Amino acid sequence: MSEAQKPQRKKSWLYAFLRGLGDVAFHSVLPVKYHGAERIQGDGAFIVIGNHQCWIDPVVMAVPIKKRQISLLAKKELSAGGKLNQIMKNMHVVLVSRHNTDMEAMRACMKVVREGHVLGIFPEGTRHHKGVMEELETGVAMIALRAGVPMIPMLIPQKMKFFRTNHCYVGEPIPMDDLREKGISKDTCAELLQRITATYAELLKNAENH
Repeated sequence: MSEAQKPQRKKSWLYAFLRGLGDVAFHSVLPVKYHGAERIQGDGAFIVIGNHQCWIDPVVMAVPIKKRQISLLAKKELSAGGKLNQIMKNMHVVLVSRHNTDMEAMRACMKVVREGHVLGIFPEGTRHHKGVMEELETGVAMIALRAGVPMIPMLIPQKMKFFRTNHCYVGEPIPMDDLREKGISKDTCAELLQRITATYAELLKNAENH
């Protein structure tokens, strides 16, 4: 699908407001220094993944991706229906059932990347305070292999703290062309999850030595 053929989607004023608020905070009371943010400035579709320690992590993920709106995956439990569900829909959030194969969510994810947008995923599925990317939801591997677009890792090595510099590291795309050639299976999904874990172990090591 060419750029001219890709459907345009309505930008969310609430997303823009929250992203702008985060940008201000990350330059003042909650300073964040991004490393390698140039890797997520492209125009094409891609997936950005991140570890999850704090409620503000989605904002940390969104702020450096300038002039574009991420479609974030979020667990359905966050939506109680009604107005909240409509707000999330307007922000292009993809709601997914944890621990289950959610084909509706899978189709929504494919639609995001097919139309050239950015898909944001926290593969741990929920907030983790011990270990980094050691317990992963298997669905992220299936999504990444089916999507056929780059998957870029983002690491927040420590829980965010006020009035001190927080760091966020963006790594190189995780290689998976060889896995896609083999086809989507239990084995290739497992191998990709291992690569994600290994990638974050290396990012964490580099962050500690930075």
